[in-house]
Amino acid sequence: MTGTINEYSAKLINEILPAASQEAVEKMIDESMNVLKQKKVNGQVLVNFVENMVAELEQFSPMNKDAQQWSNIKLSKIIFHRIWLQFTVIV
Repeated sequence: MTGTINEYSAKLINEILPAASQEAVEKMIDESMNVLKQKKVNGQVLVNFVENMVAELEQFSPMNKDAQQWSNIKLSKIIFHRIWLQFTVIV
């Protein structure tokens, strides 16, 4: 991971949108969270990252995306919401 958290989230979204399968989306998100944890990113920064990812994903409209992209967006929101719930249990 290089750059800011915002740049990293933008890059991740750009990778999620064209993903060919749900498994690919899950793998990308898992890998991104693992990278952030390996870099010893502060817990609150991780929470902010997850919240920002959900907020960014919420900005997309199904009218502007194809079926696969919209499916990837919806799945990503679900996964990030689950991650956020894990953080709230820990804190």
